[in-house]
Amino acid sequence: MNLGTRKILDRSFTALGIGSIVIMALALMIVIVPIVTNGIGALFFTGTVEHRKMLFHEFKRGDSQKLTEESASAERYRAKVYEMLSGFEAELETMAPEKKREYQPKYTEVRTALQALLGPLPGDPEPMLTRFKYGQTRWEKAEAKLHDLLYEVKWDNSDPNVMSKEYFVSRAISFEGTSLVKLFPYVENNISKMLLPEFTFYWGFITDSSVDSHFFGGIWPEIQGTFFLAVGAMLFAFPLGVIAAVYFTEYARPGFFNSMLRSANSTLAGVPSIVFGMFGLAFFINTLKVSESKSVIAGALTLAIMILPTIIRAAEEAILAVPKTYREASLSLGSTKWNTIVTVILPAALPGILTGGVISLGRAAGETAPIIFTAAVSVGSAIGLADVFSSPTPALSWNIYNLASEHEAAAQIRHVQYGMALALVSIVLLLNLSAIVLRARISKKLKG
Repeated sequence: MNLGTRKILDRSFTALGIGSIVIMALALMIVIVPIVTNGIGALFFTGTVEHRKMLFHEFKRGDSQKLTEESASAERYRAKVYEMLSGFEAELETMAPEKKREYQPKYTEVRTALQALLGPLPGDPEPMLTRFKYGQTRWEKAEAKLHDLLYEVKWDNSDPNVMSKEYFVSRAISFEGTSLVKLFPYVENNISKMLLPEFTFYWGFITDSSVDSHFFGGIWPEIQGTFFLAVGAMLFAFPLGVIAAVYFTEYARPGFFNSMLRSANSTLAGVPSIVFGMFGLAFFINTLKVSESKSVIAGALTLAIMILPTIIRAAEEAILAVPKTYREASLSLGSTKWNTIVTVILPAALPGILTGGVISLGRAAGETAPIIFTAAVSVGSAIGLADVFSSPTPALSWNIYNLASEHEAAAQIRHVQYGMALALVSIVLLLNLSAIVLRARISKKLKG
């Protein structure tokens, strides 16, 4: 191969490598940017007086005097709405039966929209669920509910060759000639005075427990559960992985048994995670009975089995990277093989071993399938250390899926879903960054 061709190939491979890195970075940005921008909205948003009421009543947090003043100010403007509703209800009673039947369902829709916007109306029974005790706590949601109050959805089916098109018609048109027609412009013009929006930093999203299936509150139980599961998995998997790596590199002899063990380890690394979940249910819960049903200990053991091949492989590579001269120097000074491994080889391989361990920890924190059958629940409170042997726990990875796909009001709590995703990504990122920093510090210390 001549020099010109070699240069062309080198430049081509360099351009291909740089292009691949750029494409991967762009793909990562496409995924990460929406998570970050929407996840931040769970902490920083424009909150209404209803949010401040919720914080005070559910978490005993806030200035009671200020809240009383704000509630009184909001009620002055809401009172006009209540008067209009009462006036129209009296007007309904005087209408002819056919007119009353025409207006009654439309009026029910108006009341329902107002209840969603402002909370319970005068005369309503005490709601059983927390979600119905308050109006809209977030200003962007309030604007959406205001639109639902002001406009009703219609569908255009005039063209049979085109799919039906959605359009909106002012709800006030339906009440032309009645006293209720004044309600709609009044609410539109005074909604900010009825809800008193202001910028809010809700740090309780990280430290509070959820209220009413994540309609309100925070994600602390999920964060704590993720921590317990990931750290528990590492407590089982890390020592076993390092011991297995030492055996493979220092004691195992070539042969059928060694080949079988290595093949089993490689096979485990490629097993789908859902299989580990079913294995954990069948083995740890139904056979070994480490707990009567789902529990943190069962989930941690399942995750430990899943990340064990990765830890073994990373530790093995780190040990093999230690120069042979280290072994030879230690043995030549009269040290035993075991003493050489403990005092020379493992400390020298420690940066690589810890890096593999922390990366495995990040994987354990982000797994969903293995904990579905063994540890995770959709809704629950934070548990203590004494409960890990008997109680299941919420976890970020499972709850993200659950809230996004199975929650009855998934569209109303998008900020919670994105907030959980951001928390999980942040935890994994911090774990990986800690691995980099830890490796650098230990390497620097070993070099003196």
